[in-house]
Amino acid sequence: MDPQSPSRLEVGRIGRPHGVRGDVYVDLVTDRVERVAPGSRLYAGEWLIVERSRAVQRRWVVHFEGVQDRTAAEALVGRLVEAEPIEDDDTLWVHRLIGARVLDISEDPDHPVDRGRCVSVVANPAHELLELESGALVPVTFVVDHDLDTIRVVVPEGLFDL
Repeated sequence: MDPQSPSRLEVGRIGRPHGVRGDVYVDLVTDRVERVAPGSRLYAGEWLIVERSRAVQRRWVVHFEGVQDRTAAEALVGRLVEAEPIEDDDTLWVHRLIGARVLDISEDPDHPVDRGRCVSVVANPAHELLELESGALVPVTFVVDHDLDTIRVVVPEGLFDL
């Protein structure tokens, strides 16, 4: 399989076949269920078009165009599923946060303090955390604005003193 393209994002993995007519289970790693809506294009070593899908517990049973039997479905098992990014400027997307400069506007919005770049987003039960190149962690709940290369945060006093 090709390495992950910077223009595509990982959205799930193809699991075992479901039945004998070419359906497969797909485990999504995104909450954007439109990824498996009929007509959606997904990349799993080749472009696949979703013909139909339905939710089954926490997974999806998906039928791709051209996958007509269990043998063809078995050939897809275990493949990583990628898709093109969805444009939604009101959503914090991990791929847009990583590499962005974090500006602290807590004290003076006109003179922000540059806290460095975001190097990863850490999963946390309460809220995801922005990990900065300094090692500092900033809960995403403190993000007040963002664009393609800048994240502005308002944090409680002392957060960066730890």
